[in-house]
Amino acid sequence: MNETSTYKYLPPRLVRRLHGLSIPIKRPMDGSRQSQHRSLAFGASVEFAEYRDYMPGDPIQRIDWSVYARSNRFVIREAHEEVNARTFVLLDISESMQYQEEGSLSKMEYACYLTAGIMYMMIQQGDSVALITFDNKVRDYFPLTSTPSGLKPPLEHLETIQPSTPGNIEEALHEVAELVTGRTLMIVISDLLQEPESVMRGLHHLHHDGKDATVFHVLDPAELSLPISGFADLTEMESGHKLTVDLDEVRDSYVGEVNRYLDELRRGCMGLRFAYILTDTRTEPYVNLRQRSSAG
Repeated sequence: MNETSTYKYLPPRLVRRLHGLSIPIKRPMDGSRQSQHRSLAFGASVEFAEYRDYMPGDPIQRIDWSVYARSNRFVIREAHEEVNARTFVLLDISESMQYQEEGSLSKMEYACYLTAGIMYMMIQQGDSVALITFDNKVRDYFPLTSTPSGLKPPLEHLETIQPSTPGNIEEALHEVAELVTGRTLMIVISDLLQEPESVMRGLHHLHHDGKDATVFHVLDPAELSLPISGFADLTEMESGHKLTVDLDEVRDSYVGEVNRYLDELRRGCMGLRFAYILTDTRTEPYVNLRQRSSAG
């Protein structure tokens, strides 16, 4: 993808910073083409076929540092059987994603930067990527592509998203698990505004089907700490239920419940060996993309 691209959520500055970053995948993936991921047929006793010299643009994570220590050469370990991993970015476009209070971006805008960055990173490392948007069900499906030109339709679509429908992440993930077959990587980008038990049922369905997953949990800072004071008429964005409360009286209880909710989601993802990345919209999106890149 060249620097003249004018995509709102993949500006040239972000492209430059992401160049060379890759996304490691823990679980075996289905696939058919050469890339950096071990295939299902990869024998346990076979670690690699040969070395080759490091080339500019190769992910630095693939450098064999033990060889460098002995020979002062940068080399890459080439796997005997490697595959082109299939990655599906699942983007929450439900009504609650419009929220913006303390962050410089709405949750929806922030999630779109993450989405564009992930898609670019997968193409850059030689894998294929697709985009699925959802609220209470799957809404849009942009099929797998492995070329920069193939990213044009989903990247342009990100700029048109207008959240308006209450979400149901559990139902959407069940639908995705039936729609996408085989061992793939799922990148879930959402505010997860649903009971943790419901979210985890959806994620369990993905895990049961052999899929690997990363969950980017996107929240506005105000949702984490309730910084405002006084009386407020609150509306639960997913249900529409309204309630007038004294924020100063409920703040401690609110923060306690938020921490319980976050801990339950974090522990649930750890139990499935899914990566869980909590972020608020004050954090630069690149920071989270780099965190995912460095995850083993």
